[in-house]
Amino acid sequence: MADVSLKEGLNAPALQQRVEDARKRNRWRTNLVGLSFVLPFLIVYAIFVIWPIILGFRMSFFNWTIGKGGTQFLGIANYQELFGDAAVWSSLWNTILFTIISTPLLVAIALILALLVNRAIPAQGLFRTIFFAPFVLPVSVVTIIWGWLYQPGFGLINGTLTSLGLQEVPWLSDTHVAMLAVVILTIWWTVGFNFVLYLAGMQQISRELYEAANIDGAGGWARIRWITIPLLNRFTALIVILQVIASLQLFTQTYLLTAGGPNYSTRSIIQYIYESGFTSFRMGYASAISYVFFVIILLVSVIQFVLYNRDRKEQ
Repeated sequence: MADVSLKEGLNAPALQQRVEDARKRNRWRTNLVGLSFVLPFLIVYAIFVIWPIILGFRMSFFNWTIGKGGTQFLGIANYQELFGDAAVWSSLWNTILFTIISTPLLVAIALILALLVNRAIPAQGLFRTIFFAPFVLPVSVVTIIWGWLYQPGFGLINGTLTSLGLQEVPWLSDTHVAMLAVVILTIWWTVGFNFVLYLAGMQQISRELYEAANIDGAGGWARIRWITIPLLNRFTALIVILQVIASLQLFTQTYLLTAGGPNYSTRSIIQYIYESGFTSFRMGYASAISYVFFVIILLVSVIQFVLYNRDRKEQ
């Protein structure tokens, strides 16, 4: 009789409820422990990232100046002004033009370099270091190097051209050439990052696929075309997304190399935001431009992610 009553007690709803309550308490305790580890980061992130974003958005509705005292509420006047500001559109076009030119080159050159280094060649590690090394240089050092290379007369590039009987190229003084000079500098400086991503992707491809293709008589180009490139589609999509976002944030190399010239032909939208806020001291207007540009980058990123996910589903 005692055993029967014990079994009935174990199956009672009250006991099951106590077990469920104990599980909930353990779950809450686990969540609190995890939150205690994350909370310090969340506090710092909220103070130094979220709160400044909120303040910056609020600032865009005011005539907020530096050093002149006081603020005046303008509503959406700053946004109305920027849509009629020719300098905003010209600097935005310069940024888009740079992105259109640089992104395909940075992706294609990185892929070519990775294909070359991924093969069994002598001093493979040395070439990897050489291709990636410029990426770790500060932008100030990079612009000094290329500023000397682009100089007329004694610059290495123009000196080489004149020694070959060719004319010098006004790299930094011609409005039609200056953006190309910035693109060349950027490729040399940042292609190493995309190169490393592609190289990591290639090393994940099984060697058995290449051996099977070789047995079937496929040549080197056929193996690249039908094995390497298709299996790198996900890496290519990721690199394109990251590169477009990075190119749209063009600022430091143009500001240090050309200061946005000649005739504002290389002035990026971020440089115009900087000039509006810290040269003209119109922080409210600069905030409005920056938030419109943020929306543009966000839309571009969302479109890219949608296309990327759609391609993955089709595959």
